[in-house]
Amino acid sequence: MDPDELVGRLRRICAALPEVVEEHAWRGTRWRVRSTAFAHVLEVRDGRPRSYALAAGTDGPASVLTFRSAGPELAALGHAGPPFFKPPWAVNVVGLRLDGDSDWEEVAELLTESYCVSAPRKLVARVHRPG
Repeated sequence: MDPDELVGRLRRICAALPEVVEEHAWRGTRWRVRSTAFAHVLEVRDGRPRSYALAAGTDGPASVLTFRSAGPELAALGHAGPPFFKPPWAVNVVGLRLDGDSDWEEVAELLTESYCVSAPRKLVARVHRPG
């Protein structure tokens, strides 16, 4: 999937959440609520950035999304295997390699949950969560 198209799809999901700010990250694009980043997407190419290439198990080219999770879902995703991976740099961060086979309903649910893990309760109360 084209990186610009990918960012556009993620942007539409994240923009539907209250008080989200999109910004350029040191690599790629990230979305935050208040001061906490809850999603970050970047391209791994030629094994760079190295930490992401190692965590995702690829030298690329690959699109990599990281997001926050908690509780049983964090444990399940951290052990699910590809396309998921568990980066070592934060206890509540999970990664997902995105490609043409990605389930965008699942991506939207994961980003919504990541937002809810990161946002103040007042903002979480405004979020529609299926189920």
